[in-house]
Amino acid sequence: MATAVGTAGQVTERSGIWEWMTTVDHKKIAILYGITSFFFFVVGGIEALLVRTQLAVPNGTVIDADLYNQLFTTHALTMIFLAVMPLGVSFFNYFIPLQIGARDVAFPRLNMLSYWVYLIGAVMLTASFFLGGAPDGGWFGYAPLSDRAYSPGSQMDFYVISLIILGISSLIGALNFAVTIINMRAPGMSMMRLPVYMWMTLITAFLLILSLPVLTVGLIELYFDRNFGTHFFAPEMGGDPILWQHIFWIFGHPEVYILILPSMGVISEVIPVMSRKPLFGYAAVVFAGAAIGVLGFGVWSHHMFTTGLGTVPQVVFSASTMAIGIPTGIKIFNWLGTMYGGNIRFNTAMYFAVSFLVLFTIGGISGVMHASPSVDSHQQDSYFVVAHIHYVLFGGAVMGMFSGMFYWFPKITGRFLDETSGKISFWLMFIGMNATFFPMHFLGISGMPRRIYTYEEGLGWDTWNFVATVGAFILALGVLFFIVNFFQTMRKPRTAPADPWGGSTLEWATTSPPPDHNFDVVPEVRDRDPLWYNRDHGISLPARPEHLHIHLPPPSYFPMIVAMGIGLIGVGLLSHLALSFVGVAVLIYGIWGWSLEPTS
Repeated sequence: MATAVGTAGQVTERSGIWEWMTTVDHKKIAILYGITSFFFFVVGGIEALLVRTQLAVPNGTVIDADLYNQLFTTHALTMIFLAVMPLGVSFFNYFIPLQIGARDVAFPRLNMLSYWVYLIGAVMLTASFFLGGAPDGGWFGYAPLSDRAYSPGSQMDFYVISLIILGISSLIGALNFAVTIINMRAPGMSMMRLPVYMWMTLITAFLLILSLPVLTVGLIELYFDRNFGTHFFAPEMGGDPILWQHIFWIFGHPEVYILILPSMGVISEVIPVMSRKPLFGYAAVVFAGAAIGVLGFGVWSHHMFTTGLGTVPQVVFSASTMAIGIPTGIKIFNWLGTMYGGNIRFNTAMYFAVSFLVLFTIGGISGVMHASPSVDSHQQDSYFVVAHIHYVLFGGAVMGMFSGMFYWFPKITGRFLDETSGKISFWLMFIGMNATFFPMHFLGISGMPRRIYTYEEGLGWDTWNFVATVGAFILALGVLFFIVNFFQTMRKPRTAPADPWGGSTLEWATTSPPPDHNFDVVPEVRDRDPLWYNRDHGISLPARPEHLHIHLPPPSYFPMIVAMGIGLIGVGLLSHLALSFVGVAVLIYGIWGWSLEPTS
């Protein structure tokens, strides 16, 4: 059930699936993103469990080599592009307007378009399992293994088209979020009064804007190599497969920070509120985040130390990789400084936030180790690298997102997730995560390559692989506890007040959940912790004038039509070009209708 607000006291009800399909309310779009991305998080987890089951014992026969290649490829693609990134987008969607005191994002219909394009790209990638096979060349799609000679089916074409469509969605969202934060802040909210979460969102948006076009160019070149006889990456015809690695990692390493910066923003909100004191070193945290964004574009070739880059590039990228650890370390010490001397509430949100500090630090230390070309050469393509990336992306990004779920769940739903069940979920996830990925350090050091689907007995890998598999199922059990907790909580009545944690930012100034219009009166900001400032100075938000008219953009189905046109173009590029022309026609119709549609 949803409400539309006109003049004061006039509330109309609207409900149903069609309303959700055509909504342009940022909060409903955020919920759609959240539900969809968490569904794909479960799908990616199932893929990982199949991989770990195959590797639990030597000479495993659970799945064959071909399916294994598809599973480890789509596991990475699903977790990165379909789960963790869009889960971050769901938080962006919900809290950007609320934290800056706005009614909605700058372009509400464009916001809905980004969701529909994301959903189409996600369905296309996942459906590849049933339409000739899923991508099987790794999420990095290295040439020439991704060329037609080595991957003759449509599997890597699904990879190319799905990622282009998903990139369109992310680019639309990033532009929208950046414009919203820069132009729609409440009166008095200067840039240095922005919540840290907004700063991390803005930096993430610019990383997407600058990196996604590079990946798109590479994907288009790969599609042309596979389907039109070009030779961008074919060495026998004068192409360069190393060029693909440069193109991919110029996107791929900023992508790591695209995934981790939102969680850094989340815990920068959770830790001060749960420690009951302002963030220590606000400016240092902000500028460290910006430094990570800048340096993130200068470290990509540390993924390529074994490709024969030469001494000078190795020295340069080794130094830049070490340098990026400095702003990361600054952030960690600022979070610890915030907790020091605080009156800490150790609830589930804080458990996940503190675990972020521990696990991400472990992943960061192993990342700095890879800044050394000699160390990296030994560990390259081994399970040590698998351990490193999962400590960063699961121990960091995912655990941070779970902290945000428990922290903001009362605001979004008006209900509290059960703390006892939440802490059980946390400990299962924390123990399972470490039991799964820490042994992979030992496997990598002892020589186990990644991306192998079986191994012989007597290599010293048996015990740690079994431990890692048991850990993966413990981790999955923790996620299952969270899912049960969610459904049980949603059956309870709404009891959450507007500000259950004593928060400092503007989202806690409105009801839980917020009304369609967010705020009765746009608040005026006097401090970077506006609610704490108002509380300490006895300032109350003004009441809504009796006859104030609040304009909200109406629902629209044209974003869905535009997304269908983009999807049909993609399907045509995978099957028959005639369908692409149909898609172009649908796309033009959608844009035409969109441009003529009234906005009030």
